[in-house]
Amino acid sequence: MIFNLDSKDPNSKARAGTIKTDHGLIHTPIFMPVGTSATVKGVHQRDLKQEVNPDIILGNTYHLYLRPGEKIIEKAGGIHKFMNWDRNILTDSGGYQVYSLSNNRKINEEGVEFKSHIDGSYHFFSPEKAIKIQKKIGADIIMAFDECTPYPCQYNYAKKSMNMTHRWLKRCIKEFNKYPSVYDYDQTLFPIVQGSTFKDLRAESADFIANIGAKGNAIGGLSVGEPADEMYEMTQVVCDILPEDKPRYLMGVGTPINLLENIALGVDMFDCVMPSRNARNGMLFTANGTINIKNEKWKDNFEVIDSDNYSFVDVNYSKAYLRHLFSTKEALGRQIATIHNLSFYLWLVKEARNKIIDGTFKYWKVGMVKRMNKRL
Repeated sequence: MIFNLDSKDPNSKARAGTIKTDHGLIHTPIFMPVGTSATVKGVHQRDLKQEVNPDIILGNTYHLYLRPGEKIIEKAGGIHKFMNWDRNILTDSGGYQVYSLSNNRKINEEGVEFKSHIDGSYHFFSPEKAIKIQKKIGADIIMAFDECTPYPCQYNYAKKSMNMTHRWLKRCIKEFNKYPSVYDYDQTLFPIVQGSTFKDLRAESADFIANIGAKGNAIGGLSVGEPADEMYEMTQVVCDILPEDKPRYLMGVGTPINLLENIALGVDMFDCVMPSRNARNGMLFTANGTINIKNEKWKDNFEVIDSDNYSFVDVNYSKAYLRHLFSTKEALGRQIATIHNLSFYLWLVKEARNKIIDGTFKYWKVGMVKRMNKRL
């Protein structure tokens, strides 16, 4: 993997870059649609490619390990062939999902024992096992196994957890370097900065991660319930320490406004279930604010979904029709809303990239945040 820093905004810390992998170019800043179980829920790969048009999507190691299992994916020739996606894929390590199973897991130095949400069976993830599984899944970018602390979190617990995440990282790197790639393309390992919402811990972790010398770095443990201002404060602390010539990935973030504010702080990569999950519940993100399409006010609004035309669904269907689909619980409604939201998110980061390159990002961002921060 090669990262080139193409342009920097003169009035903020926003950057435009290009990541090159064996599956093509990733233009940053980038939002990665979440394809938890080798699918972005309800969206055909054809529509994902032609309408949403992301350079990279995300898969989930925990879910893919449980179903269909890494052996099936390996037998198919890797995740790209299994799901018929010829662009880039990133897999998270499973650490966040294990965190979300807090009532069904036990953590110690060796790793984490957890109970499957599917059938109640017990499984064990160690740093070594997380890397082995991700190698067999075959994503272009894979993540180190970490512990994601809850919010709020006691300082001593956050420090203890951070130090264990650092020790686990050394084990991940050793396992990653031990064996060649399973497939005929390279994989890249990203370490993860932790430290909860404590500035000194975040700085310590960022310094530790920076000194590892990885090809890219991630920021984890945010967007877990903390106020947005705290998220931005932690992101700023970390971005000021992580190397400038490596991509920075903020995990699990966020709203359209979160994306723009964190781009301004120097973040290059994002993922979040929000645009797809909220879409399935009838929330549409637009450049002029959010819409709850289930509201009665839209029942006889025959205007197109979004005249800004981010994808074909925006100008082929009316708000009244989309509301009708949600009222009757038709699957097509969730699909239309998902394609719209993801297409809007990708438009937003691509537009941010254009504004960074032409030097107007900061002023454009201020206007966009005001426009998007309302309900329609």
